Amino acid sequence: MGETKVYESSEFQDAMISQVIKEVSQSLEERGYNAINQIVGYLMSGDPGYISSHKEARSKITKFERTKILEVLVKDFLQK
Repeated sequence: MGETKVYESSEFQDAMISQVIKEVSQSLEERGYNAINQIVGYLMSGDPGYISSHKEARSKITKFERTKILEVLVKDFLQK
């Protein structure tokens, strides 16, 4: 068996945010929205009205601070 790996709580939160962004994007696209435009609109304005309530997308994304979501998105982008 392998060694035990210790994860920081911030790693778990980052992974949760990444997953939520994917789920929200998929929900928006299912409803016919441009997911990128809607998510950017929400992140820029703070208005949750940009995010559909379809599949609880709005409640999922509003659980996290917008600045933390932006931080995860930039970190993911720069690591690729």
